[in-house]
Order: sequence, then C-alpha cells, then structure tokens
Amino acid sequence: MPTLRDATFLLGAPRVRDLSPDTGAEVAFAGRSNAGKSSALNALTGQTGLARVSKTPGRTQQLNVFTLSPDHRLVDLPGYGYAKVPQALRHTFLALTTEYLARRASLKGLVLVADIRQGLKSEDHVLLQGRTDIPVLVLLSKADKVNRGERQRLTREMAKIAPETAYLLPFSAHTNEGLEEARDMVLQWLGLGMSARPD
Repeated sequence: MPTLRDATFLLGAPRVRDLSPDTGAEVAFAGRSNAGKSSALNALTGQTGLARVSKTPGRTQQLNVFTLSPDHRLVDLPGYGYAKVPQALRHTFLALTTEYLARRASLKGLVLVADIRQGLKSEDHVLLQGRTDIPVLVLLSKADKVNRGERQRLTREMAKIAPETAYLLPFSAHTNEGLEEARDMVLQWLGLGMSARPD
C-alpha cells in the first residue's frame, strides 16, 4: 500500500484539461498565499522539499500533481489572495481552483489551509461552498503562534461560520500539532486508511 511518504512530483498543469486522467482518487490542497499550504504538504508527506516553501507568497501558479501510485494523487492548487500579485492574476488563480473543484470527479476530499490568526476570508468561503459532496478538512495553520486557550477560542469562532461539512483542526508544521490526525484523514479519503492497510 502506498503512503504519503511515497509522494513524488508528477506534473504541473496550467489548465484543468492538462491534468492526468480523471480516475482513481486524489486529495486537493487549497489556501490563501502565505497560509502555510506548502509547509503543510511537506509535513504531511514527511518530505522537506516536496512542495516549494518560498518567502515570496503566490509561487504556486498552476495545478501541481504529486503521485503516490497510479491511482492515488495529491494536488497542490494555486495560492490565492496575495495582494502583491496583480488582481487579474489573483482572479485567474481562484478561477482555476474553482474550476478544478467543480469538474474533478476523482477528487475525494479537500484540505483548506488557513492561518489561524487570520481566519477564513471571502475566497476561502467561495471554495468551501463550491463542493458540498466531498469532505473538507480546514487546517488552521501556524497554531504554534497562539496559546492553547486562544487556539480553542479561534477554532470555535471559525466553526460558527464554516459549513457543517467542514472539520476544523488546529495545525502546526513546526510543532506537528494536528499532523497525525490530518494525515489519517487524507489517507482515509484516498482509500489508504488504517482499515485498508495490513499493518
């Protein structure tokens, strides 16, 4: 059985139609630029350089596909919302992500990464409302930047405005808070969960 550690870069697609065949199972990762999406992907796969972590937000400008096996994939969606990216390009990134979520039949779950200190923004809500037929994990990243009481308060506040289908989880790629729970959910969505593995 493949694991998340088996993830390797497959292709970068500027358009949805340039993706690999729409078969098997894939989990997508979305989020505003600088929310910590690349760091979350690297932490979940146990690979420091799988997704490029840049000090300049907005580096992911296409659909980056990582394969675990021919039937299991992770998809890194373009970051959106970064103010220094031209507005037309910001709309392009969000439109590409929205189109992918609407059209991809092999999509089994969405991981939305949001900075716990910033909360859910309008673009995040657009994505959360886009597909109600798949499970959504909202990783509240950079949880190590606030104390435990504040993490709980912020999580409760965001849960009030998030869709009922979304599961909110405080997460830190630095301290690994929430890492195992998030990893287990992604594996279950891909059909590679503990119940499917002989070990």
